[in-house]
Amino acid sequence: MALGGKFRKAVAGGVILASALGAAAELSPASACQLALVLAIDVSSSVDSEEYQLQSRGLARALSDDEVKDAILSTGGIWLSSFEWSGRHKHVVQVDWVFLDDGALIDATAARLAKTQRASTEFPTALGYALGYASVHLKRVPEPCFRKVVDVSGDGVNNEGFGPDKAYNAFDFSGVTVNGLVVKGADPDPEEYYRREVRRGPGAFVEVARGYGDYTRAMKRKLLREINGGAFADLRWGETFAFQRQPSRREPAE
Repeated sequence: MALGGKFRKAVAGGVILASALGAAAELSPASACQLALVLAIDVSSSVDSEEYQLQSRGLARALSDDEVKDAILSTGGIWLSSFEWSGRHKHVVQVDWVFLDDGALIDATAARLAKTQRASTEFPTALGYALGYASVHLKRVPEPCFRKVVDVSGDGVNNEGFGPDKAYNAFDFSGVTVNGLVVKGADPDPEEYYRREVRRGPGAFVEVARGYGDYTRAMKRKLLREINGGAFADLRWGETFAFQRQPSRREPAE
């Protein structure tokens, strides 16, 4: 290789290293949020109107649960956004990026989710496209965060367009954890599919709801695990965890 080529590679490597070090310096505990969380909610044709209501209200109840609120506030606040998905190009933002660092704001966001009107009912399950959209949407979070998590829920396997494997190859998921919430009852059972094809990244897991009537319980547990970075991975349902509230980054230092 010519000297010029080696020099250019060395310079490029130095630039990349400097950029990485600069990014790490910017992500200091005092200045960066702990978590950017995207909720990807399945509204494909397999979800009927009653199930959609159970899902929307279940998500709202889980988010406004006292334990979940305590977990959020213990981090000093998290960025959250939610979108619904179904067919290839059917992605509708329900709640755009909002920084949750106050109990009243968490309750207000939950209330918005509970009242969300479904955008479509007749489209299939394009899970790969939903993951691609989630990756792009994560790029729009207003500030860098230590952890980036996609929380994708569904009651079936991909049946339109490319699958999760191609989404992970085509879109940038570096540093992103993808967790799944599977609603049991469909045939084929999506649980193993989500474990094999959907979950991805450090600490990734799949939570299971025993039908839409169990959605609140499963979503609450899932949110607790995501907010706390897997701290609930071995926690049996019904056990509790004590949180100490950290000041929001918007609050003045004492």
